[in-house]
Amino acid sequence: MNKGILLALLSSLVFSIMNALVKLVSADIPSSEIVFFRSVIGTALIYLLMRKKKVSFSKSGVPMLALRGVLGAFYLLAYFYTISKLPLTEASILAHLSPFFAILCASFFLKERLPKVIWIVLPAAFAGALLVMKPFDPSAYSIYALAGILSAVFAAGAATSIRYLSKKHHAYEIVFYFLATGTVVSIPLMWGQFVVPTLADWFILVCIGAVSLAGQIFLTGAFTHENVVVVEVTRYIGIVFNAMWGLIFWLEVPDSFTVLGGALIVLSCILLSRKKNSRLKAEKEQVKVV
Repeated sequence: MNKGILLALLSSLVFSIMNALVKLVSADIPSSEIVFFRSVIGTALIYLLMRKKKVSFSKSGVPMLALRGVLGAFYLLAYFYTISKLPLTEASILAHLSPFFAILCASFFLKERLPKVIWIVLPAAFAGALLVMKPFDPSAYSIYALAGILSAVFAAGAATSIRYLSKKHHAYEIVFYFLATGTVVSIPLMWGQFVVPTLADWFILVCIGAVSLAGQIFLTGAFTHENVVVVEVTRYIGIVFNAMWGLIFWLEVPDSFTVLGGALIVLSCILLSRKKNSRLKAEKEQVKVV
């Protein structure tokens, strides 16, 4: 198996384990508090990495770095909240809507050209999201699903800002601002509902911080060894991993609407990724000719 694909699979597996740990500890700890501990542990680890690699902080571009941090913090808050309230499969499916919002953000803010196929696959993807949310069934519909869609929107905004910042800033610095801002933003949100973690909770919280960093390392390695589009498509296996943990530990069995909606979203994203990859190859060939 290609090393890049293997690393992408490992990152999806590791992040799914993180999601399961988040859902497990959310029975006792509020989502904002989980974000705080995840962020503060990650901040300390990434700072040590910056010191080891001698990566210094930039004096310019700080407002944009802070904005990336805020978007990332809101993504974590919305996603962890969704995980705590919905089955893992549904939370994962809704979060995977982010590629569509990312393309729209890149088109609006970075002036990137929209692929024509988006006008075909976008309605299909949102139809899939509606099936997952089940608004036509009052007994099954949950407002928490809107938080899942919001997490995808914030993730897309964060991805767009990363694309802009990566031209001038080291990846470690970008990640540091993300985690440090997550720490600051989560403090007032958890202030009135802080729960003192038990020894078992502390263990899980530390594992969440360590596992999330491991997943990020695997993902970075995947992008180093394989085409970005291939990696992004491979990562959709994460939905299966999340469904597996949900079934094993919480006996969550996805209904037919969730399965159909998830299939529409995944197939739409794969088609969008393939078309985007073809367009990028064509542009590269044009550059070579010129």
